[in-house]
Amino acid sequence: MTQLTVEISTELEQRLRPVENELPRILEMGLRELYAVEQIGFHGTAGLLEFLASLPTPEEILALRPSPDLQARLSKLIEKNESKGLTAAEEQEWEQYQYLEHLVRLAKIEARSRLNVVPAT
Repeated sequence: MTQLTVEISTELEQRLRPVENELPRILEMGLRELYAVEQIGFHGTAGLLEFLASLPTPEEILALRPSPDLQARLSKLIEKNESKGLTAAEEQEWEQYQYLEHLVRLAKIEARSRLNVVPAT
């Protein structure tokens, strides 16, 4: 593990203090979002984004799986990474997919928690 020192404002330090133990995870998530936002688009994910925008039911979210096109692209990137390595552009694309997967996992966690809530009687 490596240590990194950064200068931050007093206000930011006060906001970070309660979540100090979570800083590595917060930074990782922030980097994923940053890399994803910097890109123009998500190749092969339009259907997934449209699905999430339609506000699906918890059951529909839990049943969500990658489309055949998206799965094929992911498989191709994984295979290329294992054999030759990815180009810089492909690395950025992979980061986008990781961030998108993170969002889907969050949606599934929320869907699961909504299904586990017992209504008050």
